[in-house]
Amino acid sequence: MNILVVGPHPDDQELGMGGTIALLAAQGHDVLLLDVTDGCPTPRGDRPTRLAEAKNAAAVLSPEGRPLRRLLLDLPNRRVMHSLETRYAIAGAIRAHQASVLVIPHPEDAHPDHMAVTRSAEDARFDAKLTSLNMPGDGGKPPLYPKWVIYYYCSHLRRVPDPTFIMDISGHEERKMQAIAAYKSQFADHAANVQVPEWIAAANRYFGSRIGVRAGEPFYTKEPLGLGALGLV
Repeated sequence: MNILVVGPHPDDQELGMGGTIALLAAQGHDVLLLDVTDGCPTPRGDRPTRLAEAKNAAAVLSPEGRPLRRLLLDLPNRRVMHSLETRYAIAGAIRAHQASVLVIPHPEDAHPDHMAVTRSAEDARFDAKLTSLNMPGDGGKPPLYPKWVIYYYCSHLRRVPDPTFIMDISGHEERKMQAIAAYKSQFADHAANVQVPEWIAAANRYFGSRIGVRAGEPFYTKEPLGLGALGLV
């Protein structure tokens, strides 16, 4: 299955669903990480640093012999707009990857970039299916409409997630934390964020406890998921 995970900035995907990314990749799914911006300017780190950290984080989450791919749209950090340009750029990535699953940030957030990316990605799902209309970067791939849109939590809003399902990431939680640690400029070297990894690790344990496993990640859907069988943990 082709899965596109959209992040407003490098590290959003790892913070919100790094364990699930590692799990899906290990299961053989083709997971593409789409960074809408490079995360610069930022209080700590410059563009070369942020790009190197993102590359290293993807390597940590990659299964042996099958490196995860990242794609950078390179829209302006702190100035992402819900616009036709943003929509079409994401739609082009959807087509190029032929993504049947689109995973994007939860729409309730305090960061304008996050909210703009989520709204643009929702629209891009529809834009990607439009015929007789090329999208930037689509590589000539045909139009398609991703079957599923799933929301992950990487919010700057101080709210408790209200998931519709939780992924069991037991066995992959340490790789998630190692991927987050790859963003040294954003956490270890940034006094305001130095506690974030500890909070994420606690959340992994908490959401795992809600389904009776060691570690879990919360997700939300607006559309019902279709099940062929029960595979409850």
